[in-house]
Amino acid sequence: MSNVAVVGFAQAPNVRNTQGTTNGVEMLVPTLAEAFEQTGLTKSDIGFWCSGSSDYLAGRAFSFISAVDAIGAFPPINESHVEMDAAWALYEAWVKILTGEVDTALVYGFGKSSAGTLRRVLSLQLDPYVTGPLWPDSISIAGLQARMGLESGRWTEEAMAEVAARSLADATTNEHAQRSGDAGVAELLANPVVADPLRAHDIAPVTDGASVVVLATAERAREIVDRPAMITGFEHRVDSPSLGSRDLTDSPSTRAAGASAGTDGVELAELHAPFTHQELILREALGLDSGVRVNPSGGALAANPMFAAGLTRIGEAAKQIIDGTAGKVLAHATSGPALQQNLVTVMEGIR
Repeated sequence: MSNVAVVGFAQAPNVRNTQGTTNGVEMLVPTLAEAFEQTGLTKSDIGFWCSGSSDYLAGRAFSFISAVDAIGAFPPINESHVEMDAAWALYEAWVKILTGEVDTALVYGFGKSSAGTLRRVLSLQLDPYVTGPLWPDSISIAGLQARMGLESGRWTEEAMAEVAARSLADATTNEHAQRSGDAGVAELLANPVVADPLRAHDIAPVTDGASVVVLATAERAREIVDRPAMITGFEHRVDSPSLGSRDLTDSPSTRAAGASAGTDGVELAELHAPFTHQELILREALGLDSGVRVNPSGGALAANPMFAAGLTRIGEAAKQIIDGTAGKVLAHATSGPALQQNLVTVMEGIR
């Protein structure tokens, strides 16, 4: 089996609302072009394509088929799709390269979150027999999770505000961020509650966006970029979909995925935490101490394009390796309610 590395990353502007269609073509065409320009590759150089999106978010069946128009499906291509965040599409592409079938792969994710009422649309991912019929929206579920942590003493509102203040301040240097700011903790805590105990800064913004990551074998990667980001650990695990059968203030699946991927020596981490308290859960589950810089891009609190945000975390972390900023990084993606499914990728610089 060949080792696999990230050699390119590009993302569309993260905006509150794009006039593009829900198939993502308008966002993907320029983003794919940027990825090709970065790597010097062309469509014919890509051995495997894999995407991540959601039919129920797009409001149409087989929406990912329409998105293939952004690639150009003729001549025929070797293509696949996952109905979740594209970080899991990257896992499939990684396995495809490990099998030796191809030596390059391109992964893309997209989502037009503004197409409907997102917090209600996400209710469709809940258990359809017990929880779904109650129609609890995604923010209310996160509010229950945050309240449980506050009541048990696992974290404080101040700690949540500190996460927001740091993330939004870091986002000021990220041209792709949807929102940023330099407000202090006291100023943030003075804002009104949106969904008790969550305030606006605790919640990721509704975001339209797309991202692209290019993978290659270690041998091919050295031909494409000076410092590829070698994937040295990759794992994903899942917790129970039943909200009442697990401790919402902890994330065993993240802990297990991190232990398998190997987090020792990580210098920087991009965590997919759509709510401030979820970053606190993830940091504890992954054993990240204060010496690890978290979400220098601003993370999901700055921009959270559905079904692309997790892939973006991997791309943002890999970029730190490719640029020579860091030697070993971690990227995390989540899917499902209250951190139900979690994926952890560890990457290191190679020459």
